[in-house]
Amino acid sequence: MIPVSLVAFMWLIEVGEVLFNLDLVQFGVFPRKVSGLIGILTYPFIHSDWKHLINNSTALVVLGGMLYYFYRPVASKTLLWVYLISGVWLWIGGRPNFHIGASGIVYALFGFLFFSGVLRRHLKLMALSMLVIFLYGSLVWGVFPIDHSISYEGHLFGLIAGLAVALIYRKQGPQKPKYSWDLVEEEEVPDWYP
Repeated sequence: MIPVSLVAFMWLIEVGEVLFNLDLVQFGVFPRKVSGLIGILTYPFIHSDWKHLINNSTALVVLGGMLYYFYRPVASKTLLWVYLISGVWLWIGGRPNFHIGASGIVYALFGFLFFSGVLRRHLKLMALSMLVIFLYGSLVWGVFPIDHSISYEGHLFGLIAGLAVALIYRKQGPQKPKYSWDLVEEEEVPDWYP
């Protein structure tokens, strides 16, 4: 499973950082600096401490597992796009310091799972949206600049990236089942009607 592999890679990097007494923060996203572009690819794998890593690992496995279970046809594309989009937007709009950690991707997965269920109006996926809110609804506070040691921009851009990808892939993957009474209603609605 891809989310578990990503988390294992994050742990491997953190163990290497501790064993070899390395400081990999310079591989985070540094907004609007050419040297900070590499961080778009590397920032999710670098964490400030074990607590940071554990929090992101748990959420990434749970939300990533939900993504791959319920949205298998678009799961890998979704993960790739939210990873890249959130990193690019963070590079464009973040505060001028290093941004590290996979929480941008966690917020992106949260956003995708929530908004995708709502947009598709599929009962099972809407129930998943509610489960995501129940489990991770408190994440919403992370998009506000409450604690300046936390990259709220990474969280915000991740959440918006999740919404954007949910909009892009709303017609792909699982769809609301069509019932006979839905088909009759569709025939009665003129083509020009939204």
